[in-house]
Amino acid sequence: MDRVREYLGSSSHELETPVFEHRAGEEPSFFEAFILKGIRVEEIRPGFFSCSFRVPSRLTDASGNLSAGAIADLVDEVGGAVIYTHGHPMKVSVDMSITYLSQAKAHDELEISSTVLGHKGGYSGTRVELRNRATGELVAEGRHSLFGKLKSKI
Repeated sequence: MDRVREYLGSSSHELETPVFEHRAGEEPSFFEAFILKGIRVEEIRPGFFSCSFRVPSRLTDASGNLSAGAIADLVDEVGGAVIYTHGHPMKVSVDMSITYLSQAKAHDELEISSTVLGHKGGYSGTRVELRNRATGELVAEGRHSLFGKLKSKI
């Protein structure tokens, strides 16, 4: 385990710190904590969730760009989080479609926003945008479909 921590360049405290506890009674997986470390919530309202994120070098590819896999996971996590703004319980991802429009480099500040497109029975659709905060340029846009239990009573 120490070799993994050394390779990732993180202290054991950073890797074991939970980010979100979205599974009842469980801590997030290593992967979720690794991707979401450093994300900052900025605004939450019904049907909308926004946050900011400084691209860490641990999520960049060999060219120093935010990796496509990291973008896909951010779409998955932030697209799933917005479901809670309508009082829905945890859902599972069914489908994602991501358009990669520009690159984000290590240390770029991103604005990530997610909007609920709608609900039909246990199905929900969301839209996620990742923008470069300094330039306003759209880095990626994702559509995320989720399925789960019907709306819970709040």
